[in-house]
Amino acid sequence: MLHFYSYRFRVAVMSIMGLLCAATAAAQDVPPPAAPDLLNDLERQTTDTLRRETVQATFKGTRIINGHSVETPGAGTLIFLISHRFGTLNSGAYNFFGLDQATIRLGLEYGLNDRLTVGVGRSSLEKTYDGFLKYRALRQTSGARPMPVSVTLFASSAINTLRYIDGVDYTLPRRLTYTYQAMIARKFSPNLSVQLSPTVVHRNLVDTRQMHNDVVALGVAGRQKLSKRTALMLEYYYRLPTSEDPGTRNAIAAGFDIETGGHVFQLHVTNSQGMIEKHFMTQTYGNFFDGDIYFGFNVARNFTLKPRL
Repeated sequence: MLHFYSYRFRVAVMSIMGLLCAATAAAQDVPPPAAPDLLNDLERQTTDTLRRETVQATFKGTRIINGHSVETPGAGTLIFLISHRFGTLNSGAYNFFGLDQATIRLGLEYGLNDRLTVGVGRSSLEKTYDGFLKYRALRQTSGARPMPVSVTLFASSAINTLRYIDGVDYTLPRRLTYTYQAMIARKFSPNLSVQLSPTVVHRNLVDTRQMHNDVVALGVAGRQKLSKRTALMLEYYYRLPTSEDPGTRNAIAAGFDIETGGHVFQLHVTNSQGMIEKHFMTQTYGNFFDGDIYFGFNVARNFTLKPRL
């Protein structure tokens, strides 16, 4: 009897050991949980970044016609800009249809880096000096995770230095005007670019009670490329009705861009005599469709003062 129980005990032990061996083998056959593939994720992110390309040359210059564009000079680049307006075409033959008269602005713009630009200028109209800062906040990109628009922020101040004899105390603060603008642009194709420019102009002093210290406007501009080196430009600044001064009009302009090496040469017609925001947004009096048209041009010359490494 004892031998019988000893035999059954040995069978039971061998069965348990067999089950344990089978379970161990089965456990060894199950693959371990997959670890995160960090290298593949990193490679995928790097590939997405490489596929994202910055859209270049939304506009060919830092000016559209009267107003600024989203473009900036780039780090270490100095732009010398000459802006010129003749008199109105309807001034008659005696003034040689405006060519005997002239308004001019000379300006310098320098790229502190690829995003930030500082500029100064002097206009013969009201002997005005102006200075501005321009910051390229966003750039339009294509490819993976694209940025649909470019955004550039702009702030300027201008001072009127005319000598007055009307008895008013024109202190320095009263002579100042400030402009704040956000430029939002998109290059829809290699040939077509469009820009919107919401703008606020603040004048510390106005001539009459009917005039507004704050003028709110929306600029709309477009560029249609015609050939490799020429383009058609259109620009319009609409002021809100609550910002319009008596006798003033919205600024309209049309022209052509011509690229010639290091120059961008612009020929245009506009109903605005002034060439900075203080003038063309608040002091445009001409009716474009009645012949109050100023023929003018902008010439920009780029100088590389700090070559890229």
